[in-house]
Amino acid sequence: MTAKKLFLGVLFLMCQVVLAQQDSIALKEVLVSDYQLKHFSDAQSVQKLNDTIIGRNQSSLTSLLNYNSVVYFKENGLGMVSSPSFRGTTAQQTAVIWNGININSQLNGQTDFNTITTRDFSEISVKSGGGSIIYGSSAIGGSIHLNNDLSFKKRFENEIRLNYGSFNTFGGNYKLAAADAKTSVNLSISRNSSDNDYEYLNTTNLRNENGQFYNTSVNLAFGYKLNKANVLKLYSQVFESERHFSGTLVSPSRSKYQDLNTRNLLEWTASNQTLISTAKVAFLSEKYKYFGDFDSDHFETSKAETVIAKYDLNWKISPTINLNGIVDYTKTKGIGSNIGDETRNVASAVLLFKHQLLQQLEYDFSIRKEFTNAYQSPVLFGFGTKFTASKHYNIKLNVSRNFRIPTFNDLYWQGAGNPDLKPESSYQGEIGQEVTFGNFTISATAYYMKIENLLRWMPNGNIWVPENVGKVNSYGAEGFLNFHKKIGAHFIEFHSTYAYTISENELLKKQLAYVPYHKFNAELVYSFRKLTFNYQYLFNGQIFTLADESDVLKAYQVSNAGIDCDFGSKNNYKIGFQALNIWNENYQSMPQRPLPGRNYMINLTLKF
Repeated sequence: MTAKKLFLGVLFLMCQVVLAQQDSIALKEVLVSDYQLKHFSDAQSVQKLNDTIIGRNQSSLTSLLNYNSVVYFKENGLGMVSSPSFRGTTAQQTAVIWNGININSQLNGQTDFNTITTRDFSEISVKSGGGSIIYGSSAIGGSIHLNNDLSFKKRFENEIRLNYGSFNTFGGNYKLAAADAKTSVNLSISRNSSDNDYEYLNTTNLRNENGQFYNTSVNLAFGYKLNKANVLKLYSQVFESERHFSGTLVSPSRSKYQDLNTRNLLEWTASNQTLISTAKVAFLSEKYKYFGDFDSDHFETSKAETVIAKYDLNWKISPTINLNGIVDYTKTKGIGSNIGDETRNVASAVLLFKHQLLQQLEYDFSIRKEFTNAYQSPVLFGFGTKFTASKHYNIKLNVSRNFRIPTFNDLYWQGAGNPDLKPESSYQGEIGQEVTFGNFTISATAYYMKIENLLRWMPNGNIWVPENVGKVNSYGAEGFLNFHKKIGAHFIEFHSTYAYTISENELLKKQLAYVPYHKFNAELVYSFRKLTFNYQYLFNGQIFTLADESDVLKAYQVSNAGIDCDFGSKNNYKIGFQALNIWNENYQSMPQRPLPGRNYMINLTLKF
């Protein structure tokens, strides 16, 4: 039986179960876009960044996570290509999930975090550890979840945010949230641009030349209740940008890069007393053009188009037992200057089981298998448990196997691609504890991860080729602290994260390049009546830039500060000022690519 026939057969049988439903109940007032994140992640660390935190930070996903999570980033200059390292892994081993759909590039296997505008989302979550069973390829080190939840509480709200700052930097965002008992609409339109010509600190008359950029994004979430038990949802996003790629301290650049990404997802959810049925159809496209010389008409281009059909059935067997089955089918077509014309078909089946064994103890296990002719996929599995000793203390344990599939570039790059590559596979385990007392919440997690069949592009004569070259052992600890206190008209909030990471090539016994041993960040927020002050601090330890540890980038500390003042009887408009890198730190996250010194931003927010 082919993978496609198996998928269609399972889908048909599951649909029959749903169509046989009779009694219905009303759907919840707020519909979440990522059901598994909300209901099958209790045994792992999930950090939620709400719209208040999103609003206090710069609009790029890189900036938000750099100052509010354990994820480390390397940037080729401000606004340029940005790559994460999560628990000592690579950018290709961090999955980005958009409303429950994995959107990592089919071409290079990663997401550029400077192509995601955070103000387009109602909530952004950071899930540490493996999630490949639910979300597929790349969720090895962790996953970033971009969600647009829909509320059916009556409202009509508009928000406009404008900011302008150093280097002729402009940002604009408009948001609409409108809803009644049957319909819900969230719309966001964003525009960001900058000359990005900041001076390089401690140099003579050197600037970040050829670093200008702009981007525009439109994001729509729409929900309509057909009746008490059925709802249709549509999610749509378009992102378009142009970036001139900065040079280095010693080498100028004349290149530029154009992106166009579109994402569309149609979802139908039906429920009764025991079943929740969700059918999804998605179409994703990505296209880029690379110009070696921005004045030239010659460019390299590639694009990928992906169609996803996904069916999800959650069966509440009893008040304490949930069984969740997922089947999906993905077809991707890639076309490009260097990959030719290639198509890949992947089908998968997932089974999730969750049991509240005792009032204080729950556990879950899961399994996933993919079917494709492009590579041999391993069977993935996971087990997690959470023990709540008291309302002040709980402990979590999780073990899993995860993977990352070869990309189109890995398999088909002309003159170098290798169709015999194996997927990367990882085994990992973690144990975490969380303590809550008074206004404090403290959590700590220790983990160990072993990655096999590591995919790397290696020199072979005069060309570079992709190979399964080795094994990596990654282990360490993460800590989170949150505090909040209200005293009369005074409000204080403090939160911080810390990561200690060892990630070693098993053969060389050396720390992987671009993985700091230490990363720490913190934010203090103080509010009094209509005034709010916040201070951010980021410490990144030293990193090695070569596999033999022969070259080092020094550690750096960066601080930002801001003040906001609300006006109007209903706080319906706000003026703010931010000073970024206030201590004028001279720092780099990539060799010879300095990041900006002290710079400033003013912003205006209107709500009506």
